[in-house]
Amino acid sequence: MNYEIKIPSYISGGEGCIKKVSTIIEKENAKKIMVFTDKGIRNTGLLDILTNELDEMSVVYQVFDDLTPEPAYQDVERVMEEAERCDGDLIIAIGGGSVMDAAKLCSVLKGADYTVRDLLNDPSLAKKQIKTVMLPTTCGTGSEATCNAIVAIPEEQSKKGIVNDSMIPDYVLLDSQMIKRLPKAIVAATGVDALAHAVECFTSKKATPFSDTYAMASAKLIFKNIRAAYENPDNMEAKNNMMLGAFYGGVAITGSGTTAVHALSYPLGGKYHIAHGVSNAILFAHVMEFNRDACKERLAVLCDGVFPEMTAKSMDEKAQYMIDQIADIVKVTNIPTDLNEFGVKMEDLDFLVEAGSNQQRLLVNNMKELSLDDIRGIYLKVLK
Repeated sequence: MNYEIKIPSYISGGEGCIKKVSTIIEKENAKKIMVFTDKGIRNTGLLDILTNELDEMSVVYQVFDDLTPEPAYQDVERVMEEAERCDGDLIIAIGGGSVMDAAKLCSVLKGADYTVRDLLNDPSLAKKQIKTVMLPTTCGTGSEATCNAIVAIPEEQSKKGIVNDSMIPDYVLLDSQMIKRLPKAIVAATGVDALAHAVECFTSKKATPFSDTYAMASAKLIFKNIRAAYENPDNMEAKNNMMLGAFYGGVAITGSGTTAVHALSYPLGGKYHIAHGVSNAILFAHVMEFNRDACKERLAVLCDGVFPEMTAKSMDEKAQYMIDQIADIVKVTNIPTDLNEFGVKMEDLDFLVEAGSNQQRLLVNNMKELSLDDIRGIYLKVLK
């Protein structure tokens, strides 16, 4: 088997590494910076940390902050109209997955003769037009590492990923001060999302020795640090580890791919606007329980790496331990696990089954094939 992995060409980590932005701008000889963010990031003061650096350099920049959480492709098109009027030559994204995904799409759309809708139909059209710098402000999406951009498609009441190597970011700055004051609920949701990336990529049909290395490293960091990062906002060591774990999980995606957890979560975000990390958390343990007999060997290997104290246990015990750990993390981080809390009703079940079954890009990665009845059974577990 041949295998490959693609990662950003420059990655810097640690508190204060945002200062490297000046070196990047000088290296790229950038004359005008396009800063992608959202109003939430602006209101927290995090944007000021970046703009202070830019002001110190006396560099010209324009801020695009009209980005919505979990954006529809029409939202990206609207931002692109504004971006096309800007003569920027370098993009810096400071935000969560939605901001970074929009910035990555802009990097292949600016000045191009295709649209977001064209890329939804044929992602291979994408060609990089402008380089990107990613400054994640959560510890979970992994968007700073991937060649994926996820957008909602309102008319289909679901989400879809646009995947093209041209969208892999050029520069990544993993500065833990960006998540210093991150609300606990977002630490939880984005952290569990990152954990899903690690576990799904390790148990994916497309897993390779490259992706396994990053998925294992991600799993170790997140399993061991998410509770501490959630419970103690001042634990910067745990938060640094979460940022690194999230990045490694993103790299694992480029070499492997997520599976049925993400596939079945997309309709929850697309129709009911449940945050991506939360919808993954709701389904995570249930999907892994369904998959257990097909991937217990892989779960056992992951268990040996993350929890060496379990090595003497049987394969079945290790696999179950991993699933129990996932369920416990969702519980202690107080993520809701009942879809009723989000207004999803039993009469929505047929829609969910059909929309979930259409996510073939990810379902083909799942070790165990899911019938419509299997998908129905998983959704029923979270429709109390």
